[in-house]
Amino acid sequence: MTPRRNHRALGLRPRDRRGVFNASVMLTDCEQVMRDVCADFGAQLREFNGEPNHVHLLVHYPPTVTLSRLVNSLKGVSSRRLHAEYLGQVNRAGTRGHLWLPSYLAASCGRAPLEIVKEYIRGRQPRDQEGLPARPEGWGFRPR
Repeated sequence: MTPRRNHRALGLRPRDRRGVFNASVMLTDCEQVMRDVCADFGAQLREFNGEPNHVHLLVHYPPTVTLSRLVNSLKGVSSRRLHAEYLGQVNRAGTRGHLWLPSYLAASCGRAPLEIVKEYIRGRQPRDQEGLPARPEGWGFRPR
């Protein structure tokens, strides 16, 4: 019998909402750091996507790993490495020594097919002119 593994969609936001990740190279480095941390925990980073003011991850981890320890390591190690690599850019953002907010989003994937969750993370909807996500049409939603 194979051991059960868990999937979680994670959302992390930097302290400064103006956008710390304004270079694709920085997002690529952040992704690599998070892949390394996941490997140290025996987990896999299945999908990663980021915008200037937040990142999304799909993590596949064993049941022996607590999610809070994994997320704390993801945030701590990435913060230290990105501060060292991009000193001027991260400090200029006014993060007061901390890259990430203390909170995070951890959404269960439930029984949704992983391809749909990956597609969601890959293809985040673009923001409209007011900075709000575009709203879908249909039941329960009124057009703006």
